[in-house]
Amino acid sequence: MSVVQINYNLLKKQAVSLRKKGLSYSEILKKVPVAKSTLSLWLRDVKLSKKQRQKLTKRKLLAAKKGGEARRQKRILITEKIKKKAEKEIGRINKRDLWILGIALYWGEGHKEKLKSSLVKFTNSDYKMIKIFLKWLLDVCGISKKDIYFRIFLHETAKNRLLEVQNYWAKITGFPIENFQKISWKKHKIHTKRKNIGQNYFGLLRVEIRKSTNFNRKIQGWIEGICKKCGVV
Repeated sequence: MSVVQINYNLLKKQAVSLRKKGLSYSEILKKVPVAKSTLSLWLRDVKLSKKQRQKLTKRKLLAAKKGGEARRQKRILITEKIKKKAEKEIGRINKRDLWILGIALYWGEGHKEKLKSSLVKFTNSDYKMIKIFLKWLLDVCGISKKDIYFRIFLHETAKNRLLEVQNYWAKITGFPIENFQKISWKKHKIHTKRKNIGQNYFGLLRVEIRKSTNFNRKIQGWIEGICKKCGVV
């Protein structure tokens, strides 16, 4: 018998012994340097006890969980790196930038002009959008605080949290809680896959401007101007 054959048999014997101890294929391959296909051929007739199979399954699940968590942490780090780099690319935002931003924001989320009287109304649940829109109204468009009023759209299941919701929007906007007395109750079921439910649910906030029909028309003119300057009309 050649030296190669002897080594081959020794490796096979070692692999079988390790398998009988309940080691996984990947663990055995770290100790027995052969191809995985060869190892599979050697071990195909080696039976494991129920306890050993359960232990292997548990270890596989734990390894998969650890691997998943490691990949999740890696995604988080990559995401944060990309976001921080992108954030720096914005640079300084001047008044004209904010003006264009507000127009685009209203174009996407605001109430559009109709043939009849149509006030400026902006509705959203995203507090950041609400804050930017208010900054646009106050700092760029010169709208007075006394001409701004609010309406909360809230699901009736959150009636017991009404004061909490009112305080939340008062803090977000910087307006007194007295400005948040208009409530519209919604009765349809909340979609269970949404994240903003339970204690994270604060409904929708509508920002409205008094006597703003002409202002709404002006905004539509700004939107048309953007379209023309971009060559899309």
